[in-house]
Amino acid sequence: MFTGIITGLGIVRDVSVRANKDSQFLISVPDDWRMDNVDLGASIACSGCCLTVIDKTKDGFMVDVSAESLSKTNLGEWRNGTEINLERSLKMGDELGGHIVSGHVDGLAKLVALTPENGSHRLLFETPSGFEKFMAQKGSVTLNGISLTVNEVMDNVFGVNIIPHTWSVTNFRNIKVGDKLNFEIDVIARYVARQMGAM
Repeated sequence: MFTGIITGLGIVRDVSVRANKDSQFLISVPDDWRMDNVDLGASIACSGCCLTVIDKTKDGFMVDVSAESLSKTNLGEWRNGTEINLERSLKMGDELGGHIVSGHVDGLAKLVALTPENGSHRLLFETPSGFEKFMAQKGSVTLNGISLTVNEVMDNVFGVNIIPHTWSVTNFRNIKVGDKLNFEIDVIARYVARQMGAM
C-alpha cells in the first residue's frame, strides 16, 4: 500500500524487452534514497504501478513488468531517460499524507487540457471508459502515482489542480496534452460502488 506522496524522481537507465513481450527496467534513484535499506522483493510504486525489486545496484533497482501490465499502463512508453515518480511502500506508523493507494492501475487517463493558473496548473483529463461513476467532486484520484483531489467532474472529464511544488518535484512537469497517465480510482469509491451494486 502507498499514500500517493512522491518521495523522489527516478530515471529509466535501461530497457530490455524479452521474447515473451515482458520487459525489464533498470531505474536509478535520487541521491537521497538509500538502496542499502531496500530489500529484494520490496514493493515500490513507479509512476503509480506497484513493482517488485528483483535486483539492485548502488544507485538503482531492477523490475520485471509483464506484457499485460505494459498493455494497461504507460510503462510501455518508458525509454532511457524517462522520469519516474517513486514512492516506497507504506510502513505501520508512517504519516498518511495523501490517501490509500494500492498501486494497481485501473487504466489510462488522457490529458485533454492544461492551463497555467496563478503559478499552479489546471489539468483536465478524460476518464478511462467505464470509470466515470467512480469520480466525485472533492474525491481522490491517483495519476502517475500522485494523490490528487478532484476539482470538478463533467460527464467523462475531470479536473485537478497541480500546485507549484508538486509540478516541480514530479514527472508532471514533462506532460503535454494528449499524454496518457496511469489512473487509479479511490479504493473507497471502488467498495462503495461494489456495495451499491449488491443492493
